[in-house]
Amino acid sequence: MKAHLSRRYHFPASHRLHSDAFDAERNRVVFGKCNNPHGHGHNYTVQVTVSGEVDPATGMVCNLADLDAFAQTNLLDRFDHVNLNTLECFRESVSTTENLSIEVYRIFCGFTAAHLERVHVEETNNNSFDYAGNVDPGFI
Repeated sequence: MKAHLSRRYHFPASHRLHSDAFDAERNRVVFGKCNNPHGHGHNYTVQVTVSGEVDPATGMVCNLADLDAFAQTNLLDRFDHVNLNTLECFRESVSTTENLSIEVYRIFCGFTAAHLERVHVEETNNNSFDYAGNVDPGFI
């Protein structure tokens, strides 16, 4: 019996949307106020959805304590209160929330106690982003 578990994590972080491929004017046109040289911040919410067979002994897909410990070490300790642009994962890519979603997915692929289905990242009340890896588009 397969079930899905979704868990939310919260962290504040800052970033500046800027591409070295563009000159200063093009960066201002493409990224607008998000290209502010001093950056800006968000209170991100990351929702991770995993799935698996329900263990008959525990009644769970996975132990929440294990998932939380993994998230603390691999997500929160790394992203909480940082400037995303300073992280190695954004050295070659723009620190958009689309790219953050992909990075969070990559991180949680390392959680082996359940199958990672997707990640959902809320940047603001109006903006959220989902990434489900390389899956059949008809499945989502």
